[in-house]
Amino acid sequence: MKKHSTPAAPAGAIAQRESGVYAVVPRLPSGVITADQLEALATAIRTYDIPIAKLTSGQRISLMGIKAEDVPGVWAALGMGEARAVKHGMHYVQACPGTSACGYGQQDSLALGAALTARFGELTLPGKVKVGVSGCPMCCGESYLRDVGLVGRKNGWTVIFGGNAGGRPRVGDELAAGLSAQEALDLVDRALAHYAATARKGQRTARFMEARGLASLREALDLPPRAAKAAKGPDAGQAPE
Repeated sequence: MKKHSTPAAPAGAIAQRESGVYAVVPRLPSGVITADQLEALATAIRTYDIPIAKLTSGQRISLMGIKAEDVPGVWAALGMGEARAVKHGMHYVQACPGTSACGYGQQDSLALGAALTARFGELTLPGKVKVGVSGCPMCCGESYLRDVGLVGRKNGWTVIFGGNAGGRPRVGDELAAGLSAQEALDLVDRALAHYAATARKGQRTARFMEARGLASLREALDLPPRAAKAAKGPDAGQAPE
């Protein structure tokens, strides 16, 4: 029996359940959006009669139900540049307000989130990578359940690797603590480079860490050895949720 071929999705679009319609997901680094961007979104939604506009768990906006021929016009109306529809690479960086606005913030999570997007947003990697940045140990950026996590504390940033919140959840492993923002970025760079060089195609960081182990990764990154166990989450009872 002959299989029906699925038409390739237009550039910058994601195929949806219904044949012939697509979604576009403009990148909003760390979930921050301007008045001009909001107005552009509203204009695109009205102009192209987009039926669903949804905030995603990754602090992005997904515009769904777009006809293939309308995709280029939607991107032009948004004026945000055509985002890559990636399978293997950085999907998003989510970040809490941190010291920009939150009374519990101990580090500037929005600034670090923007720096992570700028530095790693276009990387091609073995699997999709999601990043969570939290400005304090309350961990509102879900850092321990992301491929790459960063948690701000008074003495600096803690870098976490190999978390996952999917059907096989995994708490990530701490690689280092007390880092400056630049040191944290550099360690993330080294960890992703090692992952890119040694992971199987399609292998997420959680499965990679289960296969390789924390001790192996620490050795590869020339980090001091420590007990190979999953990092503990933020301390309970520090502040109300």
